[in-house]
Amino acid sequence: MSKKNTDISKFLSYILRHQPEAIGLSLDKEGWVVISDLILCAAEEGYIFDNNLIHSIVNNSDKKRFTISDDGLRIRAAQGHSTQQVDIRYEAKIPPEFLYHGTATRFIISIRVQGLNAKDRQYVHLSADEETAIQVGSRHGKPIVLRIKALTMYEQGFYFYQAANGVWLSNSIPYQFIQE
Repeated sequence: MSKKNTDISKFLSYILRHQPEAIGLSLDKEGWVVISDLILCAAEEGYIFDNNLIHSIVNNSDKKRFTISDDGLRIRAAQGHSTQQVDIRYEAKIPPEFLYHGTATRFIISIRVQGLNAKDRQYVHLSADEETAIQVGSRHGKPIVLRIKALTMYEQGFYFYQAANGVWLSNSIPYQFIQE
């Protein structure tokens, strides 16, 4: 992805996940916004892109952070919202036996005490594979991958969801279900 596309992708993540009001946008409860409104509001703040570039970023992103509606008129972040405007209703799913969470080693003491909590996001994000978890953890410092006993949690009444981009989500992960 070119630097311009990467910059626009980061901007879209910021707006669609965290601060739509920074450019005067409102998201609906499912996180959708009309693409033409996004383009107009972004342009008023100096971020210039068009519908074709948005579709290119969405279609060529390996992380699949965004979803375009079936009619092609709206866009939303697949998951990772901290804005209270959004409350996407994911369908509960049976998880695999293990899921993985990548984090930095500096957070492990807190995790041992509190488990994993969504904090300012709506869900704890989990990966289906260790490689992805390592990449996620590397963004925050020296990575550590935690193995989550997801199926055991599910069998004990915890819910798991899966976003359109494959990221697994849960409200929290108590430490007794975490393996270092």
